[in-house]
Amino acid sequence: MMKNKPADKIQDIQYFGEYGGVNPSISDSSTFTYMAGKTMEMVFDGDKEGCYLYSRHMNPSTGYLAEAVSNMEFTEAGQVSASGMGAISSTILQICSAGDHIVSSRTIYGGTYAFMKNFLPKLQINTSFIDITNINEVEKAITDKTKILYCETMSNPLLEVADVRALSKLAKKHGLKLVVDNTFTPLIFSPSALGADIIIHSLTKFINGASDAVGGIVCSSKEFVMSLIDVNDGAAMLLGPTMDSIRANGILKNLRTLHVRMKQHSHNAMYVANELQNLGLKVYYPGLESHPQHQIMKDQMNEEFGFGGMVMIDAQSTKKAYELMEEMQNNNIGYLAVSLGFYKTLFSAPGASTSSEIPEDEQKEMGISPGMVRMSIGLDNDIERTFDKIKGCLKKVNLI
Repeated sequence: MMKNKPADKIQDIQYFGEYGGVNPSISDSSTFTYMAGKTMEMVFDGDKEGCYLYSRHMNPSTGYLAEAVSNMEFTEAGQVSASGMGAISSTILQICSAGDHIVSSRTIYGGTYAFMKNFLPKLQINTSFIDITNINEVEKAITDKTKILYCETMSNPLLEVADVRALSKLAKKHGLKLVVDNTFTPLIFSPSALGADIIIHSLTKFINGASDAVGGIVCSSKEFVMSLIDVNDGAAMLLGPTMDSIRANGILKNLRTLHVRMKQHSHNAMYVANELQNLGLKVYYPGLESHPQHQIMKDQMNEEFGFGGMVMIDAQSTKKAYELMEEMQNNNIGYLAVSLGFYKTLFSAPGASTSSEIPEDEQKEMGISPGMVRMSIGLDNDIERTFDKIKGCLKKVNLI
């Protein structure tokens, strides 16, 4: 059990508003004034801390959110961005140059896959996609050009669980940066405590939890975060994936309830996964003992937050997957929509949506079948009542 729990790190943050408000004031300003010309020069040179430069760099509102999430992740600093992809692309481009190489999990978010597979080769940066659960295969893929070892703590969409401790040892052995996307499992995993160098989140998902904002964050050492916003060669500064102050303030307020929400998401997902498995369906959920990485997750997770809110089933065909999702939406179980972490259950067919950037032959090799339905289980108060409705939908489309 961790002495300092990640949820406590959020709770211990204290920000007052300009006039003593219990919520911090929104810094609705793109630029900032100085009392002396020399101060501006020092800020541009990176020699003056505590002064703000320009909101593309950082401002008080984005700074509060960055500090709160980085504290939760037990890292020294953070930098928020306008999206999860903004965080991912800035991180990779800060570390890698032409001729460099990345070793990445083959089962990752489709946008990340497309960025690595289709965009980075234009910059002469190449990626090897491997089974992240096979440490021997990971090591075989590393070359003298490799700079990054990249994975998701729980992969999108197959819910494979990375052995972050083992990957950290491998990364240190070869002098690589271990970059971990922790979007599916905030609070459940603390990748930094397991040895990760850089932790990324799509703030859009569980952390915000309201499906009303898009955002991302990079959490790491102060040195790396400062390099991201360096005015001369910082990828986050020069590419400009800037988060709006009002959005940052809203996400910060939602972050305060994350610990409560994650426990309920996990509780509900565990119930649904067990019941689906009892019906004889093929279920993917790391809380089930049948999941191949169940024990690895138990050994590395913060147990009080459960096994997460994501469940996937195989409905056997695309037609059946669509019929099931339409039936569940018609019965107000949730919404047929991409994304996750909402109070309402969201469901999608990843092969045709969030993983559609991956060619069909590669999807098949990874184990993504056309009939898969990914469900982000919501915050339903009476999950047994909800499951009764799900069971009715399964019967209606002849899956049970």
